[in-house]
Amino acid sequence: KQHHPELAVVILEATARPLGKVAISGGGRCNVTNACRDHRDFAAHYPRGQKALIGMLARFDAADTVAWFEQRRVRLKIEADGRLFPDTDDSQTIIDCLLAEAKRLGITVHTNTKVTRLTKTTDGFCVATNHGPFNASAVLLACGAHRPAYDWLSELGHAMVPPVPSLFTFVVNDPRLAGLAGISVPDAMVSVVVADQKQPLKAEGPLLITHWGFSGPAVLKCSAWGARSLHQTHYKAQLTVDMVPRLGFGEVEAAMAEHRQTHEKGLVINYPLQTTAHPPLAKRLWAALCRHGAGITETQRWGTLSKKQTTRLIETLKRSQWQIDGKGVFKEEFVTAGGTALAELDLATMESRHVPGLYVAGELIDV
Repeated sequence: KQHHPELAVVILEATARPLGKVAISGGGRCNVTNACRDHRDFAAHYPRGQKALIGMLARFDAADTVAWFEQRRVRLKIEADGRLFPDTDDSQTIIDCLLAEAKRLGITVHTNTKVTRLTKTTDGFCVATNHGPFNASAVLLACGAHRPAYDWLSELGHAMVPPVPSLFTFVVNDPRLAGLAGISVPDAMVSVVVADQKQPLKAEGPLLITHWGFSGPAVLKCSAWGARSLHQTHYKAQLTVDMVPRLGFGEVEAAMAEHRQTHEKGLVINYPLQTTAHPPLAKRLWAALCRHGAGITETQRWGTLSKKQTTRLIETLKRSQWQIDGKGVFKEEFVTAGGTALAELDLATMESRHVPGLYVAGELIDV
């Protein structure tokens, strides 16, 4: 609209409030983009379609995104892991900016307007809705994983990759997690072994214990990269967690020996291991690892640890084993893998190669 002010642009929104997913993204803070400035490195973090994305990212990258928001007086801040959030830590800041820009440009937003069908006409398209039809010379489909949209695109001749859930949490039914919901490990390495896969899925980052298992960025990364393989195994897999990934086994052993000497008379459960590379684990989590992983009692002191207990505790910290029994269940999946095959689109414009004037973006693309 900014480049073609003569065009009338209409947004059809099915819900009462636009940008609902933006509101809940990033824990309600909205992870706008990432500080990665190299197009190839940025594309490499996508589970699918990395090569195809390089050209798109070169045309409008993270730096352009930051500049776009700053020109509209929205400042973004970079966090330690490279994620960019509004400095207000509130996704409403991003929503307000986008809606204000739409209003400034004269874009009409129709809320509570559900699209029921998309058909090609002789001079464009007819978009059927619960409030009647809209005729348009061009249509951009950016409706996330809306299942009917797959049918519309398929009917118009596009090859579609079947959608499967992505970015989901892991269900782990294990008594060792009892009473630990809400505890996080600031830096963990998770590895997921899926049947018939030669290499495990690996990701490093914060790990969160939930009422049903594990969540957090490290888990979500693995679920994104393993979306299809995990779907094929009905979300059954073996999970290994390293809670001190910056240290090797020998370094953990040396740190534990020093810690033992310092706190010889202290109770093991009261003095979690602390190193320069990693802060101490939460006491409840540490106590559970000691009890279940190494057989350490609540009254045992550091100076009384046997060599076998020490070895078992190190093993528990570095590679505790868990069975994934399923994925977290939501009313609608937040993100899916699958959609329009990239070969069906002109990636310079995102226009369909089969239907001129039809454009596809976002989750409706298989990336």
